Amino acid sequence: MSKPDTRTVTAAALAIGDELLSGRTKDKNIGHLAELLTAAGIDLEEVRIVPDDHERIVEALNALRRRYDHVFTSGGIGPTHDDITADAVAAAFGVACDYDPDALALLGAHYAERGLEFTDARRRMARMPLGSRHIDNPVSLAPGFTTGNVHVMAGVPSVFQAMLDNVLPTLETGTKVLSDKVSCPFGEGDIGDPLSVIAKAHPDVNIGSYPRFSGTKFSTEIVIRGRDPLAINAAKLDVEAMLTSVATKLDAAAQ
Repeated sequence: MSKPDTRTVTAAALAIGDELLSGRTKDKNIGHLAELLTAAGIDLEEVRIVPDDHERIVEALNALRRRYDHVFTSGGIGPTHDDITADAVAAAFGVACDYDPDALALLGAHYAERGLEFTDARRRMARMPLGSRHIDNPVSLAPGFTTGNVHVMAGVPSVFQAMLDNVLPTLETGTKVLSDKVSCPFGEGDIGDPLSVIAKAHPDVNIGSYPRFSGTKFSTEIVIRGRDPLAINAAKLDVEAMLTSVATKLDAAAQ
C-alpha cells in the first residue's frame, strides 16, 4: 500500500518591537498564527522576536525567508519613526522602499472622508518595497504587504488577525497534521525509557509527553502527531501496550 501524500509547507514568525522584549506589550499574535497555520496545513517551525533595529530585522528576515516557505511578520508598519519594518524588508530583498501609489490613494481618500489631514506620518503607512502586493486591512485600512515569501502585517492583534485572514487563502498549504492522545497514569520517570524506544521505532510520527500534577500525583498525557493516520494508530497501539507492561511491572514491584 502506498503512503498518503504528506506534503509539507513550512513557516516562521518574526515579531518586531522593543515593547515586546521589554515586556511592556504581551504578544498575542504568535499563538493565533500558530493555531491558524496548523489548521491550514502549514508547519510553524520557528519564532523570533527582534527589537526595532534595522540591521537586526534584516538579518532575521534573510535567515528565515531562505529557510522556510513563508515568513509572517508583525509590528513596525505604523506611522511613527520607529516603524521601520518596510525599510528593513526592502533592504533584505535589495529593492527600494517607496510610497505605493494605490496605498496613497486609498489612505488619502480615507482621511479626506474623515476630515483629517493626510500628514507625512500617515503617508508613511503607504510605504512598501517596490513590487509588493497589498494585504487588505478591513479594520484600519492601512494595508500590509507581501514581498516574495514575506508577509508583513501590523502588530495590533485585531488588525493582524484580519490581515492574516486575507493572506491565508492565497497560500499553498501542505497536508494537515493529525493528532491522537493517550492518557497515562504514570509520571514521565516511569515511562521515559520505553517511550524513547517507541519514538525511535516510529520515525514518521512525533511523540510528545506532557506531565500533569494533581497536587499529589504525577501523570502524563502522550500526544502522537503525524500526517499518516495509519502511522499514528500504529504508534498509539505500541504506546498502549507499553503502558500495560509498565503497569504490570509496577504492580509486581509493589507486592
